[in-house]
Amino acid sequence: MKKLRYAIVGFGGIAVNRIAKEGFAADRDRFEPLALAELAGATDISPARKTAAEALGLKWYDSPEAVFADAAIDAVFIASNNLSHFPLAKQAMGAGKHVIIEKPMATRLDHAAELTTLAAERNLSLSVDHMMIHNSYNRKAREVIAQGLLGELNDITLHMEFCYGSTPEEAATWRCARPEELGGPIGDVASHCFYMGEFLTDSKIVEVSAVYTPKILDIRAENGAFIKFRTASGLRGTVRVSFNDARGNLESTLLNLGYEVYGSKKVLRAHGTLFQLSGHAGEPIRLRIGTDKGDGCEAIQVGEVENIYQRVILEHAESIRTGQRLTGGEGLHNLRLVLASHESAGSGGKAVVIQ
Repeated sequence: MKKLRYAIVGFGGIAVNRIAKEGFAADRDRFEPLALAELAGATDISPARKTAAEALGLKWYDSPEAVFADAAIDAVFIASNNLSHFPLAKQAMGAGKHVIIEKPMATRLDHAAELTTLAAERNLSLSVDHMMIHNSYNRKAREVIAQGLLGELNDITLHMEFCYGSTPEEAATWRCARPEELGGPIGDVASHCFYMGEFLTDSKIVEVSAVYTPKILDIRAENGAFIKFRTASGLRGTVRVSFNDARGNLESTLLNLGYEVYGSKKVLRAHGTLFQLSGHAGEPIRLRIGTDKGDGCEAIQVGEVENIYQRVILEHAESIRTGQRLTGGEGLHNLRLVLASHESAGSGGKAVVIQ
């Protein structure tokens, strides 16, 4: 079977270390080649990143347009800054390429809707990198919840709080310095919490209420947010996100990226599963989930883990191979939640219903 050939547009740190080395298995010491897809090339606005691409055996393109014009490329993974997602994805699909986009898929709802319409018109597969739903620990947690082992659910809290923007170099990055990029805590990490809350409870979020947290970090983007949400099933939940919480050291910061799901019988707690890690040996922390009913925590065993980025890519590639294209609808919905949270916070926490 001929493999689908992908190129990455935007070859920064995450693209190199997560998407290329892990997702496309370019790190041959750790991963076997993917069955359905291969990474063939890359491009970036910084020519300095050519060295990293060529070190992985990739063809370097001088521009995104050169990627889109190459008939040998079947699909692109867009991993550039947020404002560029829409124009690049639109160009790529205009050239007949299937697309995976880093979240958010766009910074405006009309732009995101335009991408989903274009994908439908061109019969192209469009997906957004919501990779945490593929984490084996998160999938096990969803299974435990669905089985009713926690009892009747009445609350869920998801949190991604850490320090980013405290140095001049970090404060100058687009995530901190350009709010229009939607790269602050709400766009950057609450977006993950939203789709994970929906994944774990198997119910869409239909209402959000948000407030910004006190601004003690000198960046242009919001420092953090406290968000309440309601799902279609009636469950209430909370999202806590920030760029201004030190949380100890690297290990304790990563362990804090998780959630608690509360039921009438037990609470399920996850440590480190709301991040870029998959649970492989050699990662900075050991991911874990467990339940507690007041007499101690009972660890939940997961078994063999899968790489979260590989699963995103393989799901996309399989959709192309079978003709069962991905629509991009999940990314459009997620952007609605992000923008609704900013709308609510701007109005002092007034509830916003998601249409």
